[in-house]
Amino acid sequence: SEARSCAYARNFILGKVYNARWVLERATRDHPQRVPVEQLKQTSAQLAAALPLLETCEDLEQLRGLEGEAAQRYFDRFHALILQQKEDFVFPSRSRRPPRDNVNALLSFAYSMLANDCAAALEVVGHAYVGFLHRDRPGRTSLALDLMEELRPCLADRFVLSLINNRILQAGDFEHTDSGAVLLTDAGRKKFLQAWQARKRETITHPYLKEKLAWGLVPYVQALLLARYLRDDLDAYPPFLWK
Repeated sequence: SEARSCAYARNFILGKVYNARWVLERATRDHPQRVPVEQLKQTSAQLAAALPLLETCEDLEQLRGLEGEAAQRYFDRFHALILQQKEDFVFPSRSRRPPRDNVNALLSFAYSMLANDCAAALEVVGHAYVGFLHRDRPGRTSLALDLMEELRPCLADRFVLSLINNRILQAGDFEHTDSGAVLLTDAGRKKFLQAWQARKRETITHPYLKEKLAWGLVPYVQALLLARYLRDDLDAYPPFLWK
């Protein structure tokens, strides 16, 4: 059912847009002298205005359109969040297959790690293959791709920014292939994975449960909440709303 799928999917996208907005807001608060505050605030306001449209959306294609527009606005400001190594980490736009620059290489790798973590979490409580926003394809963990949407900005994107801004990864950690793709070297992947595991051990207070837990447990908690919602034990799925 497209209508039922949209009802499930819109909370994932609500969480994604909400969290993307707060990535921008956090940058204006933490680095007001180093980021274009007015531009980031403008985009934040546009993302805030999209939230009520998402809440009332009942058409799956319209939902995808609203999500795409919000993502474009967010990524148009992403380069402003890079505070160090600006010459080596230039972000003109999102490029996926293949990633065409160092920043996109990091984003793609972070998203693949997050998707794996979400798939593993969903397999514990049910399965990861039948999606609502991402339609089913043989062998694709479509529900994991749904679940990870709300965690992209606050977990994966902020992690990538920390790798760059803290100089954990540098230009020498990437290789450029003849096809134009940019990939992490073996040494770069090792640094990435070590930092990823360290980030997953950091603790936060879950916004819905109001309990402290490690970042690495967030996909499992959201998978449990989703399972409870699908089994009618919860009236609504509570997306992870980071702030």
